Amino acid sequence: MKIVLADDAVLLREGLASLLERFGHTVAAAVGDADALLTAAAEHRPDLVITDVRMPPTHTDEGLRAAIALRAADPPPAVLVLSQYTATAYAAELLAPAGRAGVGYLLKDRVGDIAEFADAVARVAAGETVIDPDVVRQLLTRQRAADPLARLTPREREVLGLMAEGRSNAWIARALLVGDAAVAKHIGNIFAKLDLPGPDDGHRRVLAVLTYLRA
Repeated sequence: MKIVLADDAVLLREGLASLLERFGHTVAAAVGDADALLTAAAEHRPDLVITDVRMPPTHTDEGLRAAIALRAADPPPAVLVLSQYTATAYAAELLAPAGRAGVGYLLKDRVGDIAEFADAVARVAAGETVIDPDVVRQLLTRQRAADPLARLTPREREVLGLMAEGRSNAWIARALLVGDAAVAKHIGNIFAKLDLPGPDDGHRRVLAVLTYLRA
């Protein structure tokens, strides 16, 4: 696939570009700031954008804001955000529904596991949502006074947590050693308890994950 990569750390940027090319992808541009990222994405129309969160000039959230802007494009590319830190305040907006384009949020430590990183790249490019388990755990610590997940059973919370990591029903069934029908029943209960009516299970799944991350 065609990829545009953005990271202000030259060694990491070049290392990621080399690694992606080893996977058989084409890195159309590798840039060091958010403005250059937006320009390169407009020029090359990549299948996937991979970006850091903190980039010049302020090293706060430039890369994240660029990622959100790209997900609002028509059509949006798949976007994989890499961060040294868990920026929980950004997660909900980044992961909000944006058509069929995939989205991911990984900590940079995950890049050290080459097979896991390659899998995340492929899954995001295929339209899936992939969230680092450490990010999910950090987000779970942000509890609200009124917990929208209070009605869920412990097993339903476990299923929803795996959904938040981008896992499929079949994967969840294997991990929990239950049948596909049991997982489907848990997910149906989750939708009902979170007051997510409607026939579009894909959309309800995204809304359920967002509720989980915001809780």
